[in-house]
Amino acid sequence: MIIKPTERGDIADLQDVLKGTALFPSEMLPDLVAGFLSGHGSDELWLTCEIDGNAVGFCYAAPEELTQGTWNMRAIAVLPVLQGTGCGAAIVATLEAGLRERGQRILIADTSGTDAFSRTRAFYRKTGYTEEARIRDFWGKGDDKVVFWKSLEST
Repeated sequence: MIIKPTERGDIADLQDVLKGTALFPSEMLPDLVAGFLSGHGSDELWLTCEIDGNAVGFCYAAPEELTQGTWNMRAIAVLPVLQGTGCGAAIVATLEAGLRERGQRILIADTSGTDAFSRTRAFYRKTGYTEEARIRDFWGKGDDKVVFWKSLEST
């Protein structure tokens, strides 16, 4: 398993990841990652998990505007057949280490409060995140926004 910055050649495999997870429409990926791939000073971070030469998961994070050292993990996805194998945890650990090296303070992640996202919330808890906030009916009626938080600073 290799965790590396996302490259243009990863896009087709990562679109398959998106098709398998339905995190967001796979057609959106090329445009979303374009700024990062352009090399023109994007603050975003895109990491890819590669196994046997194939991209099988990714993470996207960006700094929160008007904050000092706060980042938002906006997306993380792993091929469904590889969920629970440590790929997602490895991506997150690499992201956190990179942000610590940059002197960043906090990483947050937003998800849904519905039963369909119970495994996602369990993943965040397992990787050391604390449920910090819940905004009722945020995504839709009966679908809360759940915000997870983790300090990147040494305790």
